[in-house]
Amino acid sequence: MHKGKRVPLKEQGKHLFIVPSIVWLLVFTIFPLLYTLYLSFHGSRFLRVTKFVGLGNYINVLSDYRFWNAFRVTVTFVIFSVILTVGLGLLLALLFNRQMKGVQIFRTICTTPLFTASVALGYMFMIILYEEGGPVNNFLQALGANTIPWLSHPRWALISVLIADMWQWTPFAFLVLLAALQAAPRDLYEAASLDSASGWEIFRHITLPLISPTLGTVIILRTVEAFKVFDLPFALTNGGPGLATRTLTFNVYTNGLRDQDLGSATATAVVLLLMVLVVSQIFFRRYGSNYD
Repeated sequence: MHKGKRVPLKEQGKHLFIVPSIVWLLVFTIFPLLYTLYLSFHGSRFLRVTKFVGLGNYINVLSDYRFWNAFRVTVTFVIFSVILTVGLGLLLALLFNRQMKGVQIFRTICTTPLFTASVALGYMFMIILYEEGGPVNNFLQALGANTIPWLSHPRWALISVLIADMWQWTPFAFLVLLAALQAAPRDLYEAASLDSASGWEIFRHITLPLISPTLGTVIILRTVEAFKVFDLPFALTNGGPGLATRTLTFNVYTNGLRDQDLGSATATAVVLLLMVLVVSQIFFRRYGSNYD
């Protein structure tokens, strides 16, 4: 009887290396996603699924003014967060893309915010921006200026969260974009200098096209991360004053853990996921050619 060709044990062993990755993907990605979708179509209290409600949870969520307020806050935060962190990171990268003393030390210091827990960062900025006796307002008073209601005024509260977010994530954009700039071929810049090209022309026609794949990656990563923001508003303002800094992820927390309404919480999470997918799809349709 003819037997099939046996696979050597050495070859069989290679496949075992991907088993942990598959298990991790199934347990921590696929199953939570499918279970979230399941809960979003059911009436559910904490640890107890009641009955199938179809689109009832989605209708309740989309008819709730708190959802649309959180939607507005989230979109506003994402737009300004991405523009400010990526823009400032690019500016710093262009500034330090040259031979300077202390660049290595500055780079090392810049990594510090990336290793700071967002909750700890939120509490730190709550102390810094404290309205009565905080360092920032004390400094403004010393200059003879009016103090700023950082955490009690709706607009300033959102600005406070943006400031903390900028402090944490601008170094990420700076370090990645600086690496892209330093990897660019120097002969192109030398040729442009010989042609007497201006700084703006060099940036527009040489620098920007060369770093566009890296810049696009930083933008999409920051966009996705900004959509998920929860720690900073939770620690810094607790979503307040009122609903001024309550994001969609904050709504998920409130509905799911405070109110124990997992149906509405998971429905909000699914809507947020769809938003991120749509934004990512639009981005890759528009700029996907940069990665070919």
